[in-house]
Amino acid sequence: MNNRLNIVMVEPEIPPNTGNVARLCAATGAALHLVKPLGFSIDDKHLKRAGLDYWHLLDIYYYDNFNDFEEKNPDGLRYLATTKGGRSYTDMVYEPGGYLIFGKETKGLSPEILGRYPDKTIRLPMRAEARSLNLSNSVAVVVYEVLRQWGFPNLV
Repeated sequence: MNNRLNIVMVEPEIPPNTGNVARLCAATGAALHLVKPLGFSIDDKHLKRAGLDYWHLLDIYYYDNFNDFEEKNPDGLRYLATTKGGRSYTDMVYEPGGYLIFGKETKGLSPEILGRYPDKTIRLPMRAEARSLNLSNSVAVVVYEVLRQWGFPNLV
């Protein structure tokens, strides 16, 4: 993966969210990593519709489970987005070649995955009464913070 940005969606459930993230990755040059089980078929019309005509720009990788992802991607720092994150996403310094990891819409990342990288958890600040933000919105916010820190490489 070199120095590019990598987006990891662990067990995504909602096709339009994944389609929106796919379009974001295509537009920014980030690679998309999907960790199964997926809550939909990759041929889902809602997934394709959300990505529109950007699929040819997308580098996408599939994994049977999180351990499979880890084995195939041993290098690169991991940054885990969670409502239980230790610090604001803006307080983290993101290294090139790292992986932004997001959990499923209904439950987020498992305690087991969060426990692997306790010092690399991030959160998006929000009101205490709000449970969470939409997954694709959260991904977009963090992706653009990383790209801002990197000086928006290869983007016009």
